[in-house]
Amino acid sequence: MMPLMLAKPGEENIIRKVSGNPEVKRHLEDLGFVAGGSVTLVSVLGGNVIVRVKESRVAINEELARKIMI
Repeated sequence: MMPLMLAKPGEENIIRKVSGNPEVKRHLEDLGFVAGGSVTLVSVLGGNVIVRVKESRVAINEELARKIMI
């Protein structure tokens, strides 16, 4: 398992775990980051991460990306 931040761009990964306090976990789950779901890192721009999850592109900051384990 490794944080989403360390994924290779363009490579599809399976989300293994979402960590953080309950509020953070709920926010990430609302965005589509759920265990067992697929996620693809699109790009990293100045500490922000753009990912493809559930047929959508989502931008999150590095801190949140480190809470998503693949």
